[in-house]
Amino acid sequence: MSTTLRRIPPIAILASLVLTLPLLAQDGGEVTAPSAEATVRELYDIISAEAGRVPEWEPVRALFIPEALIILRSSRDAMSVLTLDGFIEDFDEFYGTPQVTENGFEETILELKSTEFGDMAQVWVLYEARIPDDGGNQGVDNFSLIRRNGEWRVAAITNEVPFPGRPVPDGLFD
Repeated sequence: MSTTLRRIPPIAILASLVLTLPLLAQDGGEVTAPSAEATVRELYDIISAEAGRVPEWEPVRALFIPEALIILRSSRDAMSVLTLDGFIEDFDEFYGTPQVTENGFEETILELKSTEFGDMAQVWVLYEARIPDDGGNQGVDNFSLIRRNGEWRVAAITNEVPFPGRPVPDGLFD
């Protein structure tokens, strides 16, 4: 008795590969998020909002590990050290100010530089933060991210603001 082997048409193999390639990006057996950079870009998209609108904070929270630490420059001489909850509360209060309620808020990435190594990543961002019709200010954010359960999550953010006499360093975004 002979056994007949069925041949799978090459087009079927190609089609199945095309459909499953995104799932083949494995690290330790887990499907991985597209990139640390994509996680950072998503955060900037979420925290920008039109007049009268407040960002949804749960999607922001989902981009961070619960233990995340955020250090923001509040003036030339002062910094705020915040937990994730403190960061969200600070932003929520900011969105409650009359100027932001009436005009909205935008934080736009001007330049970005990222490096990934294994399950850690570093993303530098030169951004402009502005309330429409009120000018804007530039700043530099430094994100440390880790990959947990196949997803890139923010572990820490440090922030610095350039000012006359202390510009953004040449070559930072090369």
